[in-house]
Amino acid sequence: MADTIRAAPPRGGPLDLLLLETKLAIPAARAGLVSRATLIARARGSNRPVVTVTAPSGYGKSSLLAQWAAVEDRPVAWVSLDRFDDDAAALLTLLAASFARATGADPALAGDMRRHGASVLGRSAPRLAAAFRGSPAPFVVMLDDVHEITSPACHDALALVIGGIPDGSQLVAAGRAEQPYVPRLRAADATFEVGVDDLALDSRGAQQVFAEADVELSPGLADTVTARTEGWPVGVYLAAKIARATPDRAVAVSGDDRYVADYLYRESLSGLPCDVQRFLRRTAVLERLSAGLCDALLEAKDSQARLRELEALNAFLVPLDRRREWYRYHPLFREFLLGELRREEPEITAELHTRAADWYESNGSAVMAIEHLLQTDDRDRCVRLVADVALRTYQAGHLQTVQRWIAALGDRAVAGYPPLAVLAGWIAVISGHPVAADRWAAAVDGLSFDEPPADGTASFASGRAMLRAMMCAHGPDQAVTDAAFGLAEEPAWSVWRDQALGLAGEAQLLVGDVDRAEELFSEASDVALSNGHHDVRVLADAELAMIAMDRGRWVEAAGRLERALACIAEHRLQDYATAALAQAGAARLSLHRGAPTVEQDLTRAMRARQFSTYAAPALAVRARLSLARSYFAFGDDTTSRHLLHEVADIRMHRPALGALDDEVAAFRALVDSVPLGGGGVPPLTPAELRLLPYLQTHLTMPEIGARLFVSRNTVSTEVGAIYRKLGVSSRSDAVERATAIGLICG
Repeated sequence: MADTIRAAPPRGGPLDLLLLETKLAIPAARAGLVSRATLIARARGSNRPVVTVTAPSGYGKSSLLAQWAAVEDRPVAWVSLDRFDDDAAALLTLLAASFARATGADPALAGDMRRHGASVLGRSAPRLAAAFRGSPAPFVVMLDDVHEITSPACHDALALVIGGIPDGSQLVAAGRAEQPYVPRLRAADATFEVGVDDLALDSRGAQQVFAEADVELSPGLADTVTARTEGWPVGVYLAAKIARATPDRAVAVSGDDRYVADYLYRESLSGLPCDVQRFLRRTAVLERLSAGLCDALLEAKDSQARLRELEALNAFLVPLDRRREWYRYHPLFREFLLGELRREEPEITAELHTRAADWYESNGSAVMAIEHLLQTDDRDRCVRLVADVALRTYQAGHLQTVQRWIAALGDRAVAGYPPLAVLAGWIAVISGHPVAADRWAAAVDGLSFDEPPADGTASFASGRAMLRAMMCAHGPDQAVTDAAFGLAEEPAWSVWRDQALGLAGEAQLLVGDVDRAEELFSEASDVALSNGHHDVRVLADAELAMIAMDRGRWVEAAGRLERALACIAEHRLQDYATAALAQAGAARLSLHRGAPTVEQDLTRAMRARQFSTYAAPALAVRARLSLARSYFAFGDDTTSRHLLHEVADIRMHRPALGALDDEVAAFRALVDSVPLGGGGVPPLTPAELRLLPYLQTHLTMPEIGARLFVSRNTVSTEVGAIYRKLGVSSRSDAVERATAIGLICG
């Protein structure tokens, strides 16, 4: 499933690593800029854990951060954000990587951030906050262009991480708009705020800018310039350029002109040759520029020299690394250039994005190729690329990115490439979204596709059959048929072979042929190990362990579970639907051994079940049934009965599960034959487990409801149930208790 396609990780190729470097590299403070030393000293000396720098484009926010970083004696973790980072897992990964690089923290911290959905709040963000709190020395985290982060999931994660900033350390965030967490920090006197008034230049600053342009500016004219520009730094800079060319127009720029393109055009472009103007307009479609990328975009060979020339001219070009290989335009200037491109050459925009996509794809960055193709009408190529990398991107923890791609393409385009619709179904299954899984499964039922799919399956029909086998919506006999079809279609060399073997094993369990299932799972485990498909191996080993325990082969089961749990830990699969059965098996083994960790193992398995839904009913029921048996043997019949209720809920959606139905009925009869116990506390439900991480935030009940798409009343009811079950009376106590028993982080 998540591991089925095993090409290079979509964000891990040489080019992607180089692009990552540009995000984490601290930019050099540019010579000649107005010094912000006094403002920096005030912010550093404020002893506030958070410093916000908020102003429109052109106020020197990035320059302020660069100057600060240059004089800071604490380690500085720098992250330059763009719109592609509006994914909670991606954001936290960048933060963790930069923090580890700056402070010497464990480099594996970044890998721990690659989670999806509720896992970001439940595991990743608390883990990073804990790493911040545990830093042996003070540090500074700098986030540039934080306004690019707009999703609620990112805001929630960032607010939680901010809570981990220890005394003596600071997080500095620069952006165009106030972030949602600022009012709370302001009320707590925990933030030092830098705004427009602080960044606006005074007369002395204007004189310095003019001096850098070799233009003398009298005090009187300096007052006039700052008054007309309202101290807007870019406005003052433009006034200096105007004055250098035509001294009598030094005060021509007014405050009303700060976003008017004609000044930028007249002073930044009109004096340049036409070919340079064309270079600037066309390369503005790029978020980041390099010589090779620009050459491909413009079908030229001189971009390296052109970029160096423009940098020397200070043409709003910002170097992103010290080697001067990657650049970006100043945001305001890029907005202007894009407007000029739409005005002068609207017909070429799509072609430019296509050329950029060609370059990125040929250099191993399918993710960036997709982003450019989404700006064109070439949906056929785009859906094929998304199909090629969707599961790998999801596995890397970037669920929001995949969801954004699919939403941008639209259901019609996705259904127009049926293999991608199948993959959308798989992602919904393994991330625990059954309604979406059913929707995509229904969508592919009536589709046909004869070309080789981009996802590596032997055929679209094979991929669809395997999805149907996993979802088991039409009973065990149909699941056997679908699994057999997939197994017959996928040859020994297919990257989906281990998946087909595992699904065939699951189907055989449903019809009661345990011996045949064991053979199939054993082969699936071996093939998955050879292919490096971690989640398939985890599930196959978990099923083999369950069979071994049922037959009294406890030593064999222990070996299988040890390998499965090690794989889960190494590849951070704790919150995937396929991991729940291994966790349940580990709890069963601990109970058999009388291990002191049995309660911890049971809690870990109970936490994992929230992602195991009726989208994969056999796995969901088998994990819950195993847990119910373990809790019953542990003397907790309340939890055992609760799990049987969850099984009944799953079977309302999937009523026919063959031999598994018989196992459930037999165990239910056993439980019903025993008098009710002393009214123990039931466990947190999957819904309550999904809500629990939000109690770490400062979100209100309605805001939490909006995140989870439920009503305020539902949230209030579930929060009350969480308090009651954990034996607490406040959010902070609930978080403390949940953390202590392993329901948060861990």
